[in-house]
Amino acid sequence: MAKNTFYAVCPLGTEELLAREIAQCGGTDIKKGRSGLSFTGSMAVGMKACMHSRVASRILLRLGSSDYYDEEDIYNFACRTKWENHFGPSASIRVDVNAHRSPLHSLDFALLRIKDGICDRFMHFMNERPNVDRHDPQIRIFAYMDAKYCTFYLDLCGEALFKRGWRADKGEAPLKENLAAALLMMSGWQPGMTLVDPFCGSGTIPIEAASIATNTAPGLNRHFLFENFSDFDKDLWDEIREDARAAVNRHARVSIQASDISTIVVGKAVENARAAGFGPLIDSGAMKFFQCDARRVAPPEGAEPGLLIANPPYGEQSNPKSASVASMMKDVSDNLKHGFAGWTAWLLTSDRQLPRQMRLSESRKIPLFNGPLECRFFRFDLVAGSFRPGKPA
Repeated sequence: MAKNTFYAVCPLGTEELLAREIAQCGGTDIKKGRSGLSFTGSMAVGMKACMHSRVASRILLRLGSSDYYDEEDIYNFACRTKWENHFGPSASIRVDVNAHRSPLHSLDFALLRIKDGICDRFMHFMNERPNVDRHDPQIRIFAYMDAKYCTFYLDLCGEALFKRGWRADKGEAPLKENLAAALLMMSGWQPGMTLVDPFCGSGTIPIEAASIATNTAPGLNRHFLFENFSDFDKDLWDEIREDARAAVNRHARVSIQASDISTIVVGKAVENARAAGFGPLIDSGAMKFFQCDARRVAPPEGAEPGLLIANPPYGEQSNPKSASVASMMKDVSDNLKHGFAGWTAWLLTSDRQLPRQMRLSESRKIPLFNGPLECRFFRFDLVAGSFRPGKPA
């Protein structure tokens, strides 16, 4: 099979996790960068990455690169690129441009010239041009420009890969699914370990945990733009999808407990979990959702010490509620020290003062980005009593 070059995008700080996933999908020549990595492989490898990567945000197929001086060079590069090898003029397209230290004065004008080049090539060879569709394109093209080179990519995905297809509320989630998966991986959680999330919100962390435990491929229930490519191998994709479907174990033994202070929010989390296919885990009691204040939450009865992983409310300095968040987290900490001795807690927050607010000493902190927010993923090894110097634990 022909070797292609791909680029996989991921949240900043999760590149090593993504590299392992891509290698498991058969990717080679993996080169890690900032918020992503490049790799080579057949188209089957790219499709498997879309199906199985829990950490990637997007997978792109690299079409080519060219040096440039001005917008006319960009236009000529678009005219030279053999778009017809991947889609026809009847396909609707969208073009997006990203740049870092580009000398061009207007990226909007560069984008327009790329569209012109694509359409002019199709008109020259086929006397027909593709239509532009900003909202629901069949083909999505990315152009990346640095100080000297312009590179064209085709998007394999469409909607970002963290959109697994189960979220009932289509609004912006506080914690994206791929970052939740990364938190679980970084924490060392394994399906046999008890997991507690006392700030479950829409259920992202427990649902990702159930997905990992049942070996449910994150791309199993969604559509991808590579299915619109003219050289799309449907038989191969059907085989990849059937293999992923056959690997699912809906009866995996798990112990997942998720709660939130809002009954409405918990209800949405249950809806999401059922939409993701985890109704049997809920019905069997292996996956529990319930309303509870995090300051009162307790471990599952009879459970061995496990992991508590959560994305608590952030006390931003500009937020007038930050003082109340700090006070709440102190109470949460008191509850954890009282009821979760022997457990390990991992908390993702943009508030660097969280350990001080909780009067706990972190044993580890991992820098991560939750969207534009720079965060820390703090690990706390919980014992009864206080971590303050000079006092017995």
